[in-house]
Amino acid sequence: MTNSDIGGSYMASLGENISNLRKSRGLSQAQLADRLGIATSTLGMYETNKREPSNQTLLLIADFFDKTVDELLGRQTSTHTSTELNYEDLGLPYKGVISEDLNDTFRLLAQQYAEKHNLPKKDQ
Repeated sequence: MTNSDIGGSYMASLGENISNLRKSRGLSQAQLADRLGIATSTLGMYETNKREPSNQTLLLIADFFDKTVDELLGRQTSTHTSTELNYEDLGLPYKGVISEDLNDTFRLLAQQYAEKHNLPKKDQ
């Protein structure tokens, strides 16, 4: 399965993203591998998608480039920073912010869900 099979459009692979980031910093594979504490050949395999990094190594790479793992993987990250829900968050075809009454309903549902599943209570 290719990236285009999944999303319908081209998305850079993890290896391409690592390679592009490395090159944008003007680093050779040997230099980056040394800074990450891995073998140059291992980094080469990551960049050519012949091998996938462990979760720990993926986090090291993300931290080194000041990226999130999602960004390394080519996933879009949400820029929605508000804690308020809006209709788009719910997949509803409306514009604007959800009314306070509906927000209260969602808060109550979330509280009941947390209690049912013994989740820690969030300070209000």
